[in-house]
Amino acid sequence: MQVILLERVERLGQMGDVVNVKLGYARNFLLPRQKALRATKENVSYFDDQKKVIEAESLKHKGEAEKISKKMDDLKIVIIRQASEAGQLYGSVTARDIAEGVTEKGFKIDRTQIRMDRNYKVLGLYPIKAYLHPEVAVSVIINIARSVEEAKIQDERGEALITRTDEQEAAAEAAAEASVKKSESEEKARLAAEKAEEEVVKEVAEEAAEQSVDAKMA
Repeated sequence: MQVILLERVERLGQMGDVVNVKLGYARNFLLPRQKALRATKENVSYFDDQKKVIEAESLKHKGEAEKISKKMDDLKIVIIRQASEAGQLYGSVTARDIAEGVTEKGFKIDRTQIRMDRNYKVLGLYPIKAYLHPEVAVSVIINIARSVEEAKIQDERGEALITRTDEQEAAAEAAAEASVKKSESEEKARLAAEKAEEEVVKEVAEEAAEQSVDAKMA
C-alpha cells in the first residue's frame, strides 16, 4: 500500500515522500506510531496544507534531541543477567531492557527508539543505537554481566569476563601451535632461499674466475 511519511524513516524515505510498503508494516508499525498516513487524496491534501507546521515541529524536536544526545553520547548501562561460566545467558536482553536501563540513567526513552542488530545472548560489552529523533541517533554501550562487580571488571578490561570451555582452550592452543609452525616454515623457506642465492652467486664467481684464467692463458 502507499503511505505518506510524516518523518524520516530509515531505509524508506524522508518526510513527505509517498512510498509503497507492505500492508502489515503499515498497519503494525508506520500508522499506529504516527510515522505515516495512508496516501489517500484527502490525506495528501491535508499533508500539503500542514507541511510547514509539521516540518517546523520536527525541526524543534530535532534540536531538542541534539542537545540531549550530547549529554548521552557513549552512555554506558549495566544489565545484570544469569549466565554460564562460558558466558552464555540464560535468556536474552531485549530492547525494553535497554530502554529501561537508559531511563534509569535519567534519559527517558522507550523500546521503539532502540535499534538492535542482533539478539544479545552472551556476556560482554556491545554498542547499540538509540534514536532520540528520526535524524538523531546516539551510541549507548550495554554491559551485560552476572553482577555489578563483574560489570566493573568488564568495563576496565573492555571485554567479557568469561571462563573458556575445554573446546575453546583447545582451539586457542591449536591456533597458537599453527602460528608457531607457520613461522618456522616461513623461516626455513627464507633460509633455503638465502642458501640458494649464495650458491648462485658462488657459481657465477667461479665461472668468472675460470674465464679470467682462460683469457690470460690465451
